[in-house]
Amino acid sequence: MSAPEILADPLASPDVRAMRGRRAFVAGGGLSGQQGSVGFATAWLLAREGAAVVIADRDPVAAAHAAELISDAGGTATTVVGDIRDDAECARLLDEAASRLGGLDAVVTTVGRGDIDGILEVDRALWDEIIEVNLTTAWQLVRHAAEILPAGGSIVTTSSGAAAARGPAMPYSVAKAALEQLTIGSAATLAPRGIRVNAVRVGTIWSTFAARAFSEEVRAERAAAVALRREGNVWDIAAANVFLSSERARWITGQILTVDGGGPTPPAPGHRAAPEGER
Repeated sequence: MSAPEILADPLASPDVRAMRGRRAFVAGGGLSGQQGSVGFATAWLLAREGAAVVIADRDPVAAAHAAELISDAGGTATTVVGDIRDDAECARLLDEAASRLGGLDAVVTTVGRGDIDGILEVDRALWDEIIEVNLTTAWQLVRHAAEILPAGGSIVTTSSGAAAARGPAMPYSVAKAALEQLTIGSAATLAPRGIRVNAVRVGTIWSTFAARAFSEEVRAERAAAVALRREGNVWDIAAANVFLSSERARWITGQILTVDGGGPTPPAPGHRAAPEGER
C-alpha cells in the first residue's frame, strides 16, 4: 500500500534534523563564564541539529572557545569578531558570515544588557546605551539580514519578561517592549519576501549573566516565584531559538514566544508548591 500524500511533507519525517543544510548566524554566541549564555547554547543546539554556524561576538576569546567546543563535538562552527552596536560593523559581520558559508538561512541575536535603574534615576548616557544594546542592535541586524536571507529565512530576537512588566519603569523594560514591536512589525514588513521574524521572551533563567547579578538567596527567591517553582536555564531558551529558526516553524512569524515556566504566579488556592524531589 502506498503512503498517503499527507506523509510526503518534510515535517512528517522524524529522522530529519531540524537545521540540516541550513546556515546560521548567532550574535552574542561566544562562551565565557561557567553558567553559559543563551547565545552559546543556541549556537551549540543549532550545530547539533545540523546547521553550519557562524558565531559573532566582540570577544574573540569567547567566540573561539565556543567554536572549538562545537567543532570538537562534531558540529560545524566558525567565528566573526566585531561589535554589532556599530552599524557598519554589523553589516560587515553578516556579509562576512554569508560569504564564508555561501549564504545565511537564519539569524539569531542574543545581544543585550540589563540594568535596574529606573527612568527617574538613569542618566542620558546610560539610557542611550541600554536602548542601543537591547533595541538598536536588533534593528540593525534585521535591516542588514533582510538583504541576505532568502525566502524561507528566519530572524529571531531575544526579549525579556520585563517587556510586559507593569513597573516600576526601567530603560531595560522600555527597550524590550520596543524590541517586541520591532519584531512584530519586521515580520509584517518581510513576510512578502518569505522571511520570518519572531522573538523569544525570556523568563527567570540561571546563566552567567544572572550569576553576576544575583546572590544564591535571591536566586532561590526568583525560582520560587515561577509557576513551575523552578528556574529555567540557557538550554530552555536555546531550544526555542532553534525551533523558530528551523523549518518546523515555517508557518510562524510575528510571534513573541514566552519561555518562562508559567511566569511569576502564586500557588493556586489549596495547593502547595512541590518541594525538591517531588517534581
